[in-house]
Amino acid sequence: MVEVMTTAKFSNIIERTVIDKRLSYIDAVVWWCEKNEMEIEVAAKLLNTVIKGKLEVEAQDLNVIAKGARLPI
Repeated sequence: MVEVMTTAKFSNIIERTVIDKRLSYIDAVVWWCEKNEMEIEVAAKLLNTVIKGKLEVEAQDLNVIAKGARLPI
């Protein structure tokens, strides 16, 4: 049986991954996607707004996006 991934379930998995593996949110999403052969674009659609906000802050801190800019997810 194929298990359907919901936003709540996926976001919970990412939160647990951040804590358990001591990764940043960006690294946790990438790690989980690679491990489970999921496209990053699919994962972006499954993240809740709280995690998207945390990803924006991390990206700004790493100068990946400008301060005050929004991620295109």
